[in-house]
Amino acid sequence: MRKATTAALTAASLLVAGGYYGLADALDLVPGAVTLADPAYELQAFPTTSAQAVAEPAPALPADAPVPSAAVLTGYAQALATDERVGAGVTGVSVIDVATGQVLVDLQGGTALTPASSNKVLTAWAALSALGAGHRLTTSAVLSGTTLTLVGGGDVLLATDAGDPGAVVGHAGLGDLARKAAERLSSQGVTSVSVALDDTLFEGPSWSPDWEEGNEAWVAPIQPIMVDVTAHHSTMDYPADPAMEAAEAFAAALAAAGIEVSGTVTRAAAPEGASELAAVESAPLSEVLAVSLKASDNTMTEVEGHVLAAATGYPASFDGAAQAVRAQLEADGFDTSGLTLRDASGLARGNKVPARLLAQIIARAAGDEGGTTGRTLITALPVAGLDGTLKDRFWEATAAGRVRAKTGSLDQSVSLTGTVVTADGRLLAYGVIVDGFNEGGLLAARVALDEDLIAPMADCGCQG
Repeated sequence: MRKATTAALTAASLLVAGGYYGLADALDLVPGAVTLADPAYELQAFPTTSAQAVAEPAPALPADAPVPSAAVLTGYAQALATDERVGAGVTGVSVIDVATGQVLVDLQGGTALTPASSNKVLTAWAALSALGAGHRLTTSAVLSGTTLTLVGGGDVLLATDAGDPGAVVGHAGLGDLARKAAERLSSQGVTSVSVALDDTLFEGPSWSPDWEEGNEAWVAPIQPIMVDVTAHHSTMDYPADPAMEAAEAFAAALAAAGIEVSGTVTRAAAPEGASELAAVESAPLSEVLAVSLKASDNTMTEVEGHVLAAATGYPASFDGAAQAVRAQLEADGFDTSGLTLRDASGLARGNKVPARLLAQIIARAAGDEGGTTGRTLITALPVAGLDGTLKDRFWEATAAGRVRAKTGSLDQSVSLTGTVVTADGRLLAYGVIVDGFNEGGLLAARVALDEDLIAPMADCGCQG
C-alpha cells in the first residue's frame, strides 16, 4: 500500500527545461528573473493549469528507501535560520517522514508565524474533509411572481455564455442557465420578468478588515457568484461588484433567449417558496482546488472558506470561515495550539500558524490515512519546475519534479508547505516559514529557503 501511495504522489517527477526562477512578488503571482540586484521585472501571465492533465507514470519509490539523517536535515534548517539573507527573520521548520510519521526536524516548529499563502493548505484540507472532493457548487434561477432571481451558490468560475463540461474554469455557464430558464418561462406563457440577484449566501463585509490597504490588486470582493475570476489574474483589474456583473450577464443572456427583462437588475433575497426553474453546477471541488492552489488564487480560496462555513453551520463570513477551518482541523485530530486565523487565503498578516501544523497536515495527506482528501490535496499542489507558482523555481535543480509545495509570500514572510522525494527515494512532508525579515527582503529570503533547505533535501542521500 505504501509503495502504491508514494508512487501516485510522485507521478509528476518529470524532466523540466527552460524558464527561469521565481520573482519575489507580493503574493506568488508574478514570476520573473532572479537577481539580488534591483532590475526592472517584466510582468508575465499566469501559467496555464489543468486539473485534468495526467502526468506520465513514475517508477514506484523503493519500499526500503533509507530515512535521511535527522541531524543532517536539521543542519539544513539551521543553515536557513542563520543565513544572512533572512536577516532578523524567525524561521520555523518541521519535516516529517511520511512512511513512519517520525519527526526528523523541529526547529521552532511550534512557533506560530505568519504563513502567507501556505494558509491555503489549512482551508483546502478543511473544505475537502468536510464537503468531499466531489462537492459541486450550484447556481440557480428561481421564480416568484414575475421576478426571476439569480441565486449565487459560490461558483466564481462561471462562463458568461455556454459552459464547457470538459473544463474547470467555465464549467457552468450563465448563458446556459438563462436559456434553460427562458425555456421554462416560455412553457408557462411568461414573456417578461424582472431580474434580481440573491447573493445572500455570504454575510458580513466583502473585504476583510484584516487586509492591508492596497491589496485590492490581489483579490476581488468576496461574493458567492462571479464570472470567471481567473480572467483577472494577469491584469489585476478585479471588478468592484463581481456578483452584479454576473447578474447583468445573466439578464442579457435571458433577453437574448427571447424573454423581456424589465428594468435593471436589483438585489434581493429569493422569496421563500420561489420555484426553481433551472440550475447549473460547477466542476467538482477537487478540480476547483487544483486551479486555486496552483495559482495561489486568493479570491477562490476565500470563497471556498465562506462556502465551508455556510455548509457547516458557521456564519458565511471571514470570521465564520476561520472558525469553520479551525473546527474541521480539530475534528480531524490536528493540534491547533498557537493557531490564529484571520482569513482563508493567507492575505492577512494577522494569521499565525506553526510550521509543525502545516507539516502534519501534509504528512497525513500524503500517507495511507489521507484517503481521497489527502490525495486530492497533494495532487493539487504546484510541482517544482512544472506548473503553478513553482513553475519557475527549481527548474535546473534536482528538486524539479521532486518537490510539491504551496508557496507563500508576503512583504515580510515567505513559506513553503509540501512534499519532497529525496535522492534515495524517501518521501518527506515539510512546513517552512520565515517571518519578520526586513521590508524588501522577500526575494533574498525566498532564495535562501530554496538553496539552504528544499534543494538540499531533494539532493539528500544522507543517512548520517
